[in-house]
Amino acid sequence: MSENPPSLEACFYRTQAGNEPVRDWLTSLPCDQKRMIGIEIKTIQLGWPLGMPLVRKLEKDLWEARVNLGNTIARVLFTVSGNQMALLHGFIKKSQKTPENELQTARQRKSALERNKQ
Repeated sequence: MSENPPSLEACFYRTQAGNEPVRDWLTSLPCDQKRMIGIEIKTIQLGWPLGMPLVRKLEKDLWEARVNLGNTIARVLFTVSGNQMALLHGFIKKSQKTPENELQTARQRKSALERNKQ
C-alpha cells in the first residue's frame, strides 16, 4: 500500500547566487529547534490548508508558520503556488507584531519567485 504524497511540496527559496537563506538560517539553529520547525512544516504540508494557531495569513499569497520553541518563537514565512510551498524567510520573533523588515524580505523573495516563473 503506497502512502499519499503530501498535499504540498516544500522547497527553499533560492537567490540568483544560488543561496538558500531559510536553509542557512535553519542550519544555524540548535538541533531540537530545527526538528521542531521541521515537524511543523511537515504538518502544514500534510494538512494544507491550515489556520491558527499554526498558520496565519499575513496578506495575499503570504503566510507564516508559527512555531513555539519553548523559550522563543520562530516564524517561517512562505507562499503557496499550486502544490508547492516556497519557504521564503525564517526568523526568531522578538516582538508581538511581525517586524516590517521581516515582511519586506519575504515580499521581495516572493516577487522574485513570481518574476522567475514568467
